[in-house]
Amino acid sequence: MSEPQGSESTRQLPVVEKVAESELDQAASAADHTPLPTLDDAEDGNGRFWSARRVPAGVLALLVLAAAGLLLYDVVAVRADRPAMHWRRSLARELAERPLDDTWVLVGAGVATALGLWLLVLAATPGLRDLLTMRRAHPDVRAALHRDAAATVLRDRAMEVSGVQSVRVRMRRRKADVRAVSHFRELDDVRADLDATLADGVRGLGLARRPALSVHVARPGRKG
Repeated sequence: MSEPQGSESTRQLPVVEKVAESELDQAASAADHTPLPTLDDAEDGNGRFWSARRVPAGVLALLVLAAAGLLLYDVVAVRADRPAMHWRRSLARELAERPLDDTWVLVGAGVATALGLWLLVLAATPGLRDLLTMRRAHPDVRAALHRDAAATVLRDRAMEVSGVQSVRVRMRRRKADVRAVSHFRELDDVRADLDATLADGVRGLGLARRPALSVHVARPGRKG
C-alpha cells in the first residue's frame, strides 16, 4: 500500500531547507571574504630590498676601533709623562711643515674624499641590484626574483616560438634585452610572436615594476 503524496512532500522539506541554509551560508561567507591583492593592484610598499653590507661596515668598524684605540693609548701615555709615539710626532710635524699644494697632501685628501663618497653611496643606495622586487600577494610577505632566473624564464618562453633557433636574454632592472636568431619564417612574423610571448612572460613574472622589452631578431651567420 503506497503512502499518501503529502507525506513525501513533507519529508523533502528539510532537504529544501538545508539547501537554502547552505546557499545563505555561502553567500554570507562570500560577502565577508576579502580577496588578496592581485598582480594588477597598486605598487605601494614594493620598494627594493636593502643590502646589509656587513663586510664594508665590519671593515670600517675595525679600522675606526684600531685607530681610536691606538690614539687613546698614546694620549694616556702622554698624560702619564711618557713621550708620544714616533708616528704621532712625525705626523704632526709633516702636517705643520708641508704646504697644502704638496703632492702627498693632495693624494691623501683625494683618497680620503673618495672613501667618504664611497661610504655615502653605500649608505644612500639599497644595493642588491640582482634582485627584482615582486608584487605583494600578502601585506606581510615580500619576495624577489633573481635577474638570472627571470632571464632564464624569458629565454625558455622565447624558445617556444616557431622559427627561433637560439635566444640570448640580458635582464636589467628596467629593461630586458632579447636577441634571437631565426632560421626560418619571416623575421617580422617571428618578432611579432616574440613580442606577444615575451610580454605575456614578463606579466607572468609578477614583478613590481615590469621591465621594458627590447627584441632583436636576426638570421644565423654564415659558416666558414
